Amino acid sequence: MNMISIVDKYRRPIKDLRISVTDRCNFRCPYCMPAEIFGESYSFLDKATILSFEEIVRLAKIFVSLGVKKICLTGGEPLIRRDLQDLISMLSEIPGIEDLTLTTNGYFLAQKAEALKEAGLHRVTVSLDSIDDEVFQQMNGRGYKIKRVLEGIEKAASVGLSPIKINVVVQKGINDSTIVDMARHFKESGYIVRFIEYMDVGNINGWQLDDVVTARQILDMIHSEMPLQPLDKNHPGEVAERYMYKDGIGEIGIIASVSKPFCRDCSRTRISSDGKFYTCLYAGLGHNLRDLMRSGISDDELRNVISGVWTGRVDRYSEDRNVGLGSTSKKIEMYQIGG
Repeated sequence: MNMISIVDKYRRPIKDLRISVTDRCNFRCPYCMPAEIFGESYSFLDKATILSFEEIVRLAKIFVSLGVKKICLTGGEPLIRRDLQDLISMLSEIPGIEDLTLTTNGYFLAQKAEALKEAGLHRVTVSLDSIDDEVFQQMNGRGYKIKRVLEGIEKAASVGLSPIKINVVVQKGINDSTIVDMARHFKESGYIVRFIEYMDVGNINGWQLDDVVTARQILDMIHSEMPLQPLDKNHPGEVAERYMYKDGIGEIGIIASVSKPFCRDCSRTRISSDGKFYTCLYAGLGHNLRDLMRSGISDDELRNVISGVWTGRVDRYSEDRNVGLGSTSKKIEMYQIGG
C-alpha cells in the first residue's frame, strides 16, 4: 500500500491515531465515568460489538498509509482487554509506526508491564490525578489506594517503557491543592508530569468553566515553589507546553486545552472501541468503519472513505468555544475514545 500524507481543510496533517480497545474501566472517575451512571447494571459493549485485534490492525495499516506515525492505545482502561500484548505485537510489526504507546490508569500495570514491553510497546502514559491518597481515592471513585499505581509506574520504568508521562486532570476544589506536591514528588524521578486543564468532554460530567484551573494558575503555583523556565516543543502539534526546572532537574508539561486551545495544530484522530472514526475529541458524529469492514469493503475502498473524512475535516471546537461559538450538541463521552 502506497504511503501518502493527507491534510484537512485547515492544512492539518493526520499524524496521531488513538485507538480505544474497550469502553470498560475499573475506575469510576467522576469527570469521565461517574459511578451513579456507570453502576452494576450498566451495559457495556459486548465482545461481538467491539473491534477484533485483526480489525484494529487492518485500520492501523490504512491510517499509517495516510500519514499516521504515532498510535496510542486507550480505553476505557486498555489493560482490561484480554491478551492486549498480542495486539501490541501485531501493531509493532507495521512499518512506519514511530511511536507505539498506551495510556492507562496504572492499576494493572505492574503485572503487565513486562509483557507489554516484550510485545513491542514503546512507552506508557499513566493517569494519576493526585499524590495525596485521600484525594486520589475520591477521584478514582472506587477508593483504590495510590500504592498500586505507583508500583505500576516503577515497574514500567524498570522494563524500559519510557519516557513515562503522568497525566493529572486538575479540577478546582478537588485536587488543585495537591498540584505542587505532585510536581515535587516526581521532580527528580525522570518522569514527566503533565497537568491538564479540566475539559468539557462529553455530556455527563457536569463541566463548568468555573471548575477549570488555568494553565497560568497551575504554572504560577509550581513556579513560586520550584522555579521553571519554558522549553521548546518536541515537534509541531505537541499538545503540552513544556517547562524545565531552573535547577536543571526535571520537566513538566501543561495542557491548556481550555484557556489556550491548540486546534490549529491538531493532527489527532480517534477510533472508538466499536469502530467509529472521530476527527475531534468533542465530536458528536462518528463514521462507522466497523460495519464497512464487516460488509466486505476492500482496503482501497476503506482508505478512500477515511481519506475523504479527514480531507473534509473542519473541527476546531475549543477555539470556537472560546469565542462563543462552541456547539452545545451531544458530544462523544471520554470513556468511549480515551480522551
